Amino acid sequence: MDIADTVRVVEVGPRDGLQNEPILLPTATKVALIERLADVGLQEIEVGALVHPRLVPAMADSEAVIAGVQAVPGIQRHVLIPNRKGWERLDKTAVQTVSLFTAASESFSQKNTGRSVAEALAEFTALIPEIQAAGLRVRVYLSTVTHCPYEGNIAPEAVVRVAERLAAADELALGETLGRATRADFAALLEAVTKVVAPARLAGHFHDTSGEALTGVALGLDYGLRCFDSAVGGLGGCPFAPGAAGNLATERLVAFLEGQGIATGVDPVRLAAVGAWLRQELTR
Repeated sequence: MDIADTVRVVEVGPRDGLQNEPILLPTATKVALIERLADVGLQEIEVGALVHPRLVPAMADSEAVIAGVQAVPGIQRHVLIPNRKGWERLDKTAVQTVSLFTAASESFSQKNTGRSVAEALAEFTALIPEIQAAGLRVRVYLSTVTHCPYEGNIAPEAVVRVAERLAAADELALGETLGRATRADFAALLEAVTKVVAPARLAGHFHDTSGEALTGVALGLDYGLRCFDSAVGGLGGCPFAPGAAGNLATERLVAFLEGQGIATGVDPVRLAAVGAWLRQELTR
């Protein structure tokens, strides 16, 4: 790897990090979190999700959060939507990237979204070009790329079948949802997927349940990936994935990349302070 290569860090803490927390933070605190994350040098931040508040109560105020961070300079705002209804709700001028989500596991798709993978892909076929026509980037999260809480191991071929149907998306984020992947699992996944999707269009979204997320990052770099997701403080999990712990901590990802000679533009000392502040807010 050429250490001159740039690596994008997508901060998912304000959405994926907070969605499963038992403490519901006030809107003003979420806005303050995003402001602090931007201030330490993070340039891409997932600020919320337009999902049903009954299913994910922590995201019920996402529209207010999105409105509240419009004045934050120098960031690309990402927002997650589940379907066309989410797209219709979204203020198209308020964000730069729209994220959709599906899974390599049929069971997980049904539990998470109440529809099959085929149904999700059929909707995305029409929705992706519509979002792009509005001048926004489209990212698709592909969950359960190595393991599923309901089906167990997921074959790389299953991931490839879905990935091939998402060729129109600007970016495909490979979601290692349970944090169980070994080095061999990551290698098999990346070997298969990079044959059908250009590495420049891939991102790694690796949970750190077993402490192996950085193994996935290192292998991802070797396979040409130049974008990785993380959450400040390692927060996260999925309400529809029993046993899934937190995301890869942004603090760990930044330290690892900087140790490889890759400049992230993120101040690690101030980032750690943001993590400490957030932990205090979540324990009040």
